[in-house]
Amino acid sequence: MNVLKYINKIPIGYTEAMYFAKKYGVTRTDFNNGKSIKIYAKELGGTDFISLNYYITTNGALLKPCEMPKEKVIAFLKASVFLTEKNSTNC
Repeated sequence: MNVLKYINKIPIGYTEAMYFAKKYGVTRTDFNNGKSIKIYAKELGGTDFISLNYYITTNGALLKPCEMPKEKVIAFLKASVFLTEKNSTNC
């Protein structure tokens, strides 16, 4: 499975996502020209979270969940709908 395809749906910086009718605050930070990616998602108003690192190396890609099963991370990446603000203005 191409996990990077799902990771690339997440904007760099902070965004919000819906995952099974719950809203999450999601932060994506890229390092090393996009070769290392950190994602942390926290359920807003709840206790659930998702945390992972993704590395692109000369030997391939590595998905490293932080203290949770890989299946939980993949399910979140596949099923989340990322929200964007339209027509926002700076104050």
